Amino acid sequence: MDKSPSEIPLTPLPNGERLRGKSPLKAFLFDMDGVLFDSMPGHAVAWVKAVERYGLSMTAEEVYMNEGRTGAGTINAIALRTWGREATEQEITDIYAAKSEEFNRYFEAKGEAPVMPGVCDVLDKVRARGLMRVIVTGSGQRSLLDNLNHHFPGQFTRELMVTAFDVKKGKPFPEPYLMGLQKAGITSAEAVVVENAPLGIQSARAAGIFTIAVNTGPLPDSALWDAGANLVFPDMFALADEIDSLEL
Repeated sequence: MDKSPSEIPLTPLPNGERLRGKSPLKAFLFDMDGVLFDSMPGHAVAWVKAVERYGLSMTAEEVYMNEGRTGAGTINAIALRTWGREATEQEITDIYAAKSEEFNRYFEAKGEAPVMPGVCDVLDKVRARGLMRVIVTGSGQRSLLDNLNHHFPGQFTRELMVTAFDVKKGKPFPEPYLMGLQKAGITSAEAVVVENAPLGIQSARAAGIFTIAVNTGPLPDSALWDAGANLVFPDMFALADEIDSLEL
């Protein structure tokens, strides 16, 4: 039987511990929303508006706390709370279509989702070390997925990408990051994750991977430490400044 997210064993290192282990580092695994793109404000507005159409409710804070789940996982969590049951396949399809519509409308008005400030510096330093870059996202937002090569030329390949379309159990379960390791042909001891969301951190730590959290949203740092982050940075610029000096 699958364990609930609260039962997934986490083994966070003490604050300040920077030794990942003795295995050679081979890859960085990156979340997408809130890490590569500053897209979470759009997701928050889109979810709140979309679920309201179907008599459901969700606050912006809940969107950030649930970031990383697949769309179906998010919809079912809200449906269980309000309707006392999971959503049907048709309801999931309809609600997620409404969410995508609201998301695209948000960025049509404001311009496309911007690249997260500082993340290109991080990616360039990772690439300069000859390390693989893997995307592990709970998103199925095609408007972002389809533009990755445009915004990050030469950084990512389809073969090293895990999205909502690839997994049965999304974050906070370990399946997304375990699949990322499998696609890269590496072990958990040979990887580092860069995340911004509590559920994503739980997923990565449950997969046994050293996890760097970057607080790019409105949640307190304590939410990231409590989820099991090994290190927490205030933004991507701070990570870029220190990434070469970290004992990874």
